[in-house]
Amino acid sequence: MSKSTEYIEVYGAREHNLKNINVKIPRNELVVITGLSGSGKSSLAFDTIFAEGQRRYIETFSAYARQFLGGLERPDVDKIEGLSPVIAIEQKTTNKNPRSTVGTVTELYDFLRLLFARVSDAYSQTTGKKLVSYTEEQILETIKENYKGEKIMLMAPVVRSRKGHYHELFVQMAKKGYGQARIDGELQDIEYDLKLDRYKTHDIDIVIDRWIIGESASEARMEKSLRTAMEMGEGLIGIQKLGSSDIEYFSKNLMDAETGHSLALPEPNTFSFNSPKGSCPNCKGLGTIKKINSDYFVENDKLSINQGGLLPLEDIKSNKYILSQIKNILEIFGLDLTTSFKDIPKEALDYIYNGCHKEFNKDLKYAGITKKIKISFDGLIPFMEEMIEERESYEAILLERHFTTEETCPECKGTRLQPGSLSFKIDGKNIAEINVLSLSDLKDWLADVKNKFSEKNAIIAHEILKEIETRLQFLLDVGLDYLSLSRSSKTLSGGESQRIRLATQIGSQLVNVLYILDEPSIGLHQRDNERLINSLKNLRDIGNSVLVVEHDKDMILEADEVLDVGPRAGKFGGEILWQGKPKDLVNADTITAQYINGKRKIEIPAERRKGNGKNIVLKGATGNNLKNVTLDIPLGKLVVVSGISGSGKSSLINGTLYPILNKHFYRAVQEPLPYKKIEGLENIDKIVDVDQTPIGRTPRSNPATYTGMFTDIRNLFAELPESKIRGYKPGRFSFNVKGGRCETCQGGGLKVIEMNFLPDVYVHCETCNGKRFNRETLEVRYKGKSISDVLEMTIDEAVDFFQPIPKIFAKVKTLNDVGLGYITLGQQSTTLSGGEAQRIKLATELSKRQTGNTLYILDEPTTGLHFEDVKILMDAINQLVDLGNSFIIIEHNMDVIKMADYIIDVGPEGGKHGGQIVAQGTPEEIIKSKKSLTGKFLKKEF
Repeated sequence: MSKSTEYIEVYGAREHNLKNINVKIPRNELVVITGLSGSGKSSLAFDTIFAEGQRRYIETFSAYARQFLGGLERPDVDKIEGLSPVIAIEQKTTNKNPRSTVGTVTELYDFLRLLFARVSDAYSQTTGKKLVSYTEEQILETIKENYKGEKIMLMAPVVRSRKGHYHELFVQMAKKGYGQARIDGELQDIEYDLKLDRYKTHDIDIVIDRWIIGESASEARMEKSLRTAMEMGEGLIGIQKLGSSDIEYFSKNLMDAETGHSLALPEPNTFSFNSPKGSCPNCKGLGTIKKINSDYFVENDKLSINQGGLLPLEDIKSNKYILSQIKNILEIFGLDLTTSFKDIPKEALDYIYNGCHKEFNKDLKYAGITKKIKISFDGLIPFMEEMIEERESYEAILLERHFTTEETCPECKGTRLQPGSLSFKIDGKNIAEINVLSLSDLKDWLADVKNKFSEKNAIIAHEILKEIETRLQFLLDVGLDYLSLSRSSKTLSGGESQRIRLATQIGSQLVNVLYILDEPSIGLHQRDNERLINSLKNLRDIGNSVLVVEHDKDMILEADEVLDVGPRAGKFGGEILWQGKPKDLVNADTITAQYINGKRKIEIPAERRKGNGKNIVLKGATGNNLKNVTLDIPLGKLVVVSGISGSGKSSLINGTLYPILNKHFYRAVQEPLPYKKIEGLENIDKIVDVDQTPIGRTPRSNPATYTGMFTDIRNLFAELPESKIRGYKPGRFSFNVKGGRCETCQGGGLKVIEMNFLPDVYVHCETCNGKRFNRETLEVRYKGKSISDVLEMTIDEAVDFFQPIPKIFAKVKTLNDVGLGYITLGQQSTTLSGGEAQRIKLATELSKRQTGNTLYILDEPTTGLHFEDVKILMDAINQLVDLGNSFIIIEHNMDVIKMADYIIDVGPEGGKHGGQIVAQGTPEEIIKSKKSLTGKFLKKEF
C-alpha cells in the first residue's frame, strides 16, 4: 500500500494555552494525543479541531436555521485543512433524563419492541391461557349475551394512536354515507370539512350501526353490519353503550375466551414506556413514583408548630388555611399550636397528616356548655401531593426536594409498562423480563430463541434478530456485557456512557468520519482495555480517522501515531514536543517518554501502613448485583477497591456505604441500597466524597472563591491603610456585589454582544478592560498589586506572593502541591477539566484543619491525569493518610493500586457474575490470589 498519506493540517492554533502551533495529523489512522493534564491536549482536539468541524457543518445550514442553534465561535486558528465531518465522543454527555435507559440510547430496545410487536404470543393476565382469535359467529353470540336489551353502537376502529389530520378519511367516509365517528373518545358528526390536529395522536372509530339487542329489526341486519365493521376495522370491532363512554373491543385477533377481553394487536409503541399506549398509567413510565415520607416532617420534636416544628409548613408560604385546620384538630385534644410535638398524641397526628371529616363535641369546662367543632380537612399529605402534582410554584419544588422519597411503582413493579403490554410473551418471557437480562445473557437468549419460532415467524424475526445481534455484539466488544437494557442512563458512569456512544457509533458503520474521543479507557479494567483498543482499530479499519486524548500506557503503545503535548501544564504548555510512531517514543526526551521507558516511575512504598487498628464493617449488602457482601474497611490506611467494570464496586461504596455515612453524619436524604447492619461509625467523625463534578457552573465561580481564600484576600485588602482611609470594607473587593465592581459588566469582566446570525462575541468590558472592578477599587494595592492583578496570578506566583500571610499561604500551597500551579486564582470554573475540579476539592480538604479521623471517598481520581500528575496526586493523598485519615479509592489505574495499603478486589466478573469480594489484603497478597483478575495485571508492575 504505497498510497500517499492524507493529513489534517492545523496552522496557527492559539486556542486557550496553545502556542501558535502547526500540526499535521495523519488521516485514517489511530492517533493518540497525550501529555500532562492541562497541557493543551483537549484545547487542540476538542476546542480547535472539533469546534471547527462543528462550525463548518453548521455553516451549511440556512441562516434561518442557524439562528436557533446559537452561534459557534470560530476557534482561534489560522486555518485547518483536510477536515472531514467530526463526531466527538466526550464524557460529559450523560443523559440525566429519567426516561433514558441503556436500551433506548443504544436503540436496541426499539428493535426489541419491533420483535415483540411482530412475533409474540399473547396470554391472558387472569388465567394465563394463550389468547385465542374468534370467529364472527362467536363474537355475535358474546354480544347478544353481554348486552341483552341494551341500546348499543357498533364501531369500526380505523385509526389507532397515529398522527395526522385525516381529512381525506372523513371525506371518504361521508361519501360512503357514514354520519358519526368517535374521535379521541368523543362522538362527532362527520363533516366534509372535518380536520384534526395534525401533530397530535388520534384514535378514530367510525359508527357503523346502532342496535337494540333483542329487537327483531336489529337482529336481522346484525350479521351484515358486523361483517362490514370487521372489514373496515381489520378484524377489530368496538361496542359502546348509548350514553356511556367506555368501549369494549371484540376481535378476530386476540381474545380471552373466559372474560371476553380483547387485546388490540400489538404495535411497537405498545411496548414503549415513553408512549401513553404502553406506559404504566400510575408512574407514567418512569418505574418509580415520588412518595411523601412523613418521617421527614419533624426534625426536633421539642419544638411546637408555632416554633416551626412542622417543617412542610415552613416551605408552604400561604399556609393560613392549613394552620387553622390543624388548630381545630388540636383543640379537640385540648392542645394548641404551642404544644411541643412530642406531646401530640398519635391520633391527632394521623388526623393532621391524613385528614379527618367529622364533627366533635367538646365540653367547655368553665362556660358549662358544649361546643361543636366540625372538621373537614383532607390532610397535610394529600395537600402536599396535590401541590407537587401541579408544580406551579417554587414551593412545590421545595416540598418535593425535602419530603419525598423515590419508591418503585407498586402497579408495574418497576417494569414501566402497563399490564396489557406484559401479556405478550416470546418463549415464555415478556419484554420486561428480557429487558432486565444482562447483555451477555441477552445474547444467549437470542441464540436460544431463534429455533423456537414457527416457520412464518422465523422469517419475520430473522431480519430483526440480525440487527439486534450485530448491535449487541458491539456493546459486548467494548466491555459492557454486565449492563442490562433497563438500566437507567443517569446511573451510568462517565466511562460507561462514553463506551455506549462508541458502540452506537461503530454500529452505525459510517466511513470517512473523524472521531475524537476523550479518554475512553476511564473506568475500564486492564482486561477490557484490549477489547476497547480493538474496537477503535475496527473504527479505523472501516475507513475513519480516530483521534484519542489518552493517558493510558497500552493505548499509547498501540496507536499508529502519537503526539506529545507539553512541556508542562497551563501557560507553560501548549506546544507539540514530539510526534511519531509509538515505538520511537522510548528514545524521546519528554516526561511521557520517561514514564514509558522506565526512567521515571511511581515508586512502590517500602512498607504498607499498619493503620490504626479500627474498622468500619458493613454487613449483608445486597443492592444491585451485590451478593450479601460483608465489607470490612481498615481505618487509617489507603484502601483501594478494584475489580472488573460492573462488578459492583460503585454499588458497594457509592450506593451503600457513602449514603449510610452521609445520613449518619449529615442527615442526607438519599436512601442507601439494602444492607443488614453497619458497625464502627464511631471511629470516624466526618465523611468527604471528592468527585469530578464541576466546582461551579457559573463563570463567577473560580478556585479562589471555591477554596475560600478569596474571603481572606479581600479581608487582607480591606485591612490595608489605604482602604481604611477610604473606608472600604471587604465587600468593596467582591466582584459579585455592588460597590467595588465595575457596573458596566457587573463584575464579569466580559460582555456578551449578541449578534443575530453570527455567534455571540465575548469582548472585554470597555469600562474596566476585563479587570472586573472599578477604578477606585483598583487603586488599593498590596505589594504593588491590585485585587484584579491577584486574580490574574497563577497559583505558582501566588505561593511566593502570599508567603508572609499564613492563612492564605496554606491554601495556595496545597493547590500547588496537588499539581495545579498553572491555573490562575481567578480562572472561571467552567473552563476547568474534571480532573482539575477534583484536585481543587482535594486541596480544599487538605488545607482544612485536620481532625485526623476523616474518611475520604474518591471515585477514579486519576481521570484525566498523566503519569506525572498521578504521582503528585498520590503524594497529596498520602499526606492526608499520614495525618491519620482513611481513604477509600475506587480505581483501575495500576499505579494507584500498587501504592495501596489494602486492596479489596470485587468480582470475579461484571454484572450478575460479580458482586462478591474475591480477595482482600496488601498488594503483595493480592498477587498471590488465584481468583483475582486484578492480581494478574498487578504482578506485571512488581
